[in-house]
Amino acid sequence: MSSAPPSFGEAVRVWLKVGLLGFGGPAGQIALLHREVVEARDWIDDDEFARALSFCMLLPGPEAQQLATWLGWRIHGVRGGVAAGLLFVLPGLGVMLGLSALYVVHGRSDWAGPVLLGLKAAVVALVLQALLKIGRRTIKDRSAASAAIAAFAMMAFTTLPFPLVIICAGALGWLTAKGGEGALPPPAAPPKGQAKTALACLALWLVPIALAWWIAPGSVLAWMGLTFGGLAAISFGGAYAALAYIGQTASALGWLSAPQMLDGLGLAETTPGPLILVFVFVGFVGAFQTAPVEWAWVLAVLGGLMAAWTTFAPSFLWIFAGGPLFERWGRRPRPARALAMISAAAVGVIGQLALWFAIHLLFRGGQTMEVAGLFRLMLPDVGSLDLAALGLTVLALTLTFATRLPMLAMIAVMVSAGVLLKVVGAS
Repeated sequence: MSSAPPSFGEAVRVWLKVGLLGFGGPAGQIALLHREVVEARDWIDDDEFARALSFCMLLPGPEAQQLATWLGWRIHGVRGGVAAGLLFVLPGLGVMLGLSALYVVHGRSDWAGPVLLGLKAAVVALVLQALLKIGRRTIKDRSAASAAIAAFAMMAFTTLPFPLVIICAGALGWLTAKGGEGALPPPAAPPKGQAKTALACLALWLVPIALAWWIAPGSVLAWMGLTFGGLAAISFGGAYAALAYIGQTASALGWLSAPQMLDGLGLAETTPGPLILVFVFVGFVGAFQTAPVEWAWVLAVLGGLMAAWTTFAPSFLWIFAGGPLFERWGRRPRPARALAMISAAAVGVIGQLALWFAIHLLFRGGQTMEVAGLFRLMLPDVGSLDLAALGLTVLALTLTFATRLPMLAMIAVMVSAGVLLKVVGAS
């Protein structure tokens, strides 16, 4: 650590602040964690933060929550990791449960359209700002720049899966590392109790799934536990990759329709915390719509909580089991260079996600062309340009980069601007 460690209470207040202000998707949340932990308080230095981010990018599940968990664990051990990981999710979880309840009462979320439009424009600006910050910190040489560009191209113009992009970057770093391993001292022994902690995390993750199958085998709640829990173990590629899978599954199993899935994604964009909180919406609304009337609300809450638990609980297992191993080996030349290349590739991946988000915000229509099942090109329909979305995006970029308005103030201005446009258009 770069400075004296904070008290546990002081750290908890910071983790709660991050949970309440964690808008802007993983890029914005990672930037917020960096600002609070590295820039403002010097609890962790830049190099250690970058290595931790590289490690979390290798894991399935929400990398920003895992990074928060790792930071809490690094500063205060298991209790710190639990506090940081839970507080990163709980504010958004509470909001998402409330929005899901409003949704099943009031139907389609057309009422949220103006708010969502302003918020999405703000998110584009925040993600771009975070991308530039992370890029400046991570891209330190030509090899790193090449890895970032290659990762962007592979994600934007090919159908290659995200894990393959990360594996290629890590392999490149491993093979091009300078310096030998022999002169380094052997890594330290693993912390005492690591295996017990990992087993406890594994049990806590699986118990709700097992209970659901024992009490109501084959029920919607049981299948939700199995579906979300299984996806948590293989969901490499970030929230959007996971959303593509769960959208198809929820539709096939009769939980939600495709338009409802899009509504949930829009609502998830309004909440702090990981975008993957949309799974809470899927669990809540899916259970509500498939349950007997007298049990609909109870099962809806249980469905939302089941989705949240089985999605986020594995993060503690990955960090508490893998974090000590990473600490033992991460500074050695070959692993360190591999992780540096993965960090650089992650910049390219985040850039591609920012482009994807901006295109879908600014254009109402378009198509994706594929060639030989390997190459693809996203072609927006220029005639479908949304002038309101374009104007709001320009305003958000101006507020972010020219006036440097604080994040929450900028979000408030953008939401107000979206509502104002709706009012003016209706008059």
